[in-house]
Amino acid sequence: MIHKKVYRKTMTDEEVLAEFRSCHALLEGHFKLSSGRHSAHYLQCARVLMNPERASRMALAIAQKIPRDIRSQIDLVVSPAMGGLIIGHEMGRALGKDAIFVERPTGTFELRRGFSIPEGAKVLMVEDVVTTGLSSREAMECVRAEGGDVIAEAALVDRSAGSVDLGVPFFPLVEIKFPTYAEDELPEELAAIPVTKPGSRAEKK
Repeated sequence: MIHKKVYRKTMTDEEVLAEFRSCHALLEGHFKLSSGRHSAHYLQCARVLMNPERASRMALAIAQKIPRDIRSQIDLVVSPAMGGLIIGHEMGRALGKDAIFVERPTGTFELRRGFSIPEGAKVLMVEDVVTTGLSSREAMECVRAEGGDVIAEAALVDRSAGSVDLGVPFFPLVEIKFPTYAEDELPEELAAIPVTKPGSRAEKK
């Protein structure tokens, strides 16, 4: 059964960004994202999620964005490690469903730690940030190989400006339109700033 808190009022984009600013999780400078692209802005989701009450509030707001007919079908929440772990767990709490994660110790997503996905289980994939969608698509392939049926994806942040195609309905809490650049198309003012590579891994997201 879906937790009744799901039906609370959702958050506006400005309210979401205010949460990031309040904990210094909206950074400015020159960043190389996990997608390989460069940006003058970086959203450090680990910081915004470090407060359990805030993480819970954001998960409830994401759940509110998912149409009721999709919410009612969800059997299991799955997220890719590491970035999706906390928000995936909180989405499980908001929806009243178990939350597990996939990880890639050798470069390919797999289930470990005794996790399993029942054959035909309806899965909600949950990420922290989506830029190119590569990480999400690879995690979905793992879920399908294990017998699950990914019916939608949710995320804290869509950095693709609405352009990403995941092959399933996608429900981000906020859509960020900060521009990103390939290595060979950096504007002069950004190229002049030393690059920082935040995040926990080098694989594409």
